Amino acid sequence: MVFDYIDRHLDEVLSVERLSGVANFSKFHFHRQFSDYAGISVARYVQLMRLRRASYRLAFNAEARITDIALEAGFENPESFSRAFKNTFGQSPTRFRQEPEWQPWHEHYRTVKRNEGLIMKEARIVDFKETRVAVLEHWGSPALANDSVRTFCQWRQDNALSDGETYGIVYEDPATIDPERFHFDICGTMTKAVPENHLGIIEKVIPAGRCAVVRHQGSRDNLGEAAHYLYRDWLPASGEEPREFPLFLQYLNFVPDVPEHELITDVFLPLR
Repeated sequence: MVFDYIDRHLDEVLSVERLSGVANFSKFHFHRQFSDYAGISVARYVQLMRLRRASYRLAFNAEARITDIALEAGFENPESFSRAFKNTFGQSPTRFRQEPEWQPWHEHYRTVKRNEGLIMKEARIVDFKETRVAVLEHWGSPALANDSVRTFCQWRQDNALSDGETYGIVYEDPATIDPERFHFDICGTMTKAVPENHLGIIEKVIPAGRCAVVRHQGSRDNLGEAAHYLYRDWLPASGEEPREFPLFLQYLNFVPDVPEHELITDVFLPLR
């Protein structure tokens, strides 16, 4: 509950007194409980979540001024923001905006307990229509997928294709495969043929067919929970059989357009 509250109120003052009231603990007891569970202090956790949001704005919103991003992250001026950002991630905000180093960035959040998001609805079966998509194939560490996402987003914008639907095709479980063998397709629906390009963007088809779909709200770092629910819990009880096509995702909104806790993703499991 406290993690969710923090996510929803990052623009406000989040003191230990306020958060201990949300948790209905004494200030002293809350601080100890939070640090034991999250692995860091309350103040550091709040700062990391604000820097996380600022990172997405830097990487995916080129028009946002660094001064405005600093103020939204709770810093009094760009200098203190830049200092905290560089001390945490090893890059200045300006350098991160130009060439973000996602691998060390992910390491800061890998061991910190966070709001894991939630499955909003029970699985339902839908008839998915055949969908032609432009695709940028990402090969390699999942931690570097945001570089491919940035490249694909810029290509879509340059080719006036940003208004279409956005999908991801998941070929392997990132939690179990060697990171160098991880394969993930970043996809966008098309209104015209993919023009010749030097980025390796190609055309593919997400085939028509029956799919089980479940909706996930929250950080996309935790989409594995929705996938595990479909495979581990829903599928054995349903009597259905999976089809020979990978699990795929539809992204219904994006950071930084909405806060991370408001992200909505539909997770599709193709069925026979």
